[in-house]
Amino acid sequence: MTSALTLVASDLDRTLIYSAAALNLPMPDAEAPRLLCVEVYDKKPLSYVTETAAALLDELTRSPSTVFVPTTTRTREQYHRIHLPGPAAEFAICANGGHILVNGVSDHDWQRTVAGRLAEECASLDEVRAHLVSAADPAWLLKERVAEDLFAYLVVDRTLLPADWTKELAAWAEPRGWTVSLQGRKIYVVPRPLTKSAAMREVARRTGATLTLAAGDSLLDADLLLAADRGWRPGHGELADAGWNAPHVEATAENGIAAGEEILRRFLRAADPHRAA
Repeated sequence: MTSALTLVASDLDRTLIYSAAALNLPMPDAEAPRLLCVEVYDKKPLSYVTETAAALLDELTRSPSTVFVPTTTRTREQYHRIHLPGPAAEFAICANGGHILVNGVSDHDWQRTVAGRLAEECASLDEVRAHLVSAADPAWLLKERVAEDLFAYLVVDRTLLPADWTKELAAWAEPRGWTVSLQGRKIYVVPRPLTKSAAMREVARRTGATLTLAAGDSLLDADLLLAADRGWRPGHGELADAGWNAPHVEATAENGIAAGEEILRRFLRAADPHRAA
């Protein structure tokens, strides 16, 4: 008899992996946990997990009853910079659901499905990008970027960004079928049909998973958490700041990189209720 399969779809940045600025280590330096670098960019270490989290993730990814699916708003190029502990993931979700990677390669059938939905259900990227460029103030705008020809984002100086500018942008974007999310120094503007949850459901269908678990920290993860059977969000981040909750979604007791450890323990315990805590 085939055993039940659990799909674990987890956001990466500020959920499982952390930059130096996001570590949030409350203890003295001498008591800080040992860290493992999982991403190098421009020849510099960029993202970390604790060694304990690395061991937990290795255990999770090697379980024959679990499919671990990294699920990120990062582009494919940005995702491929990350080298997580354990075996390479067979499936990964990039560009907020715009790409499903199968053994590292984007699935063309899914690309066509996404393109059709975007064409039918929301304003064009060109229209949104033109508005962003005209509405942003060079005094606080650092960069303007397009990701995978799917969505746009701004890199801003948060100290100079007007308090209501993001809300005004969201009010403009909403009737055009786009959503806005402020994460650190980045303002993401993403088509509403472009979701991590849709991609997760497709991977679950392909793998035959009967239980879905998810974790994430930003408003772009809310749909993923709502679609999963069980979910977790860190005690920090955009969802925490907004007081976002759902009946089947739990907040971690920990903040910063320690929340990554807690989430992995929750994944392992939910996937195998007989496992010791």
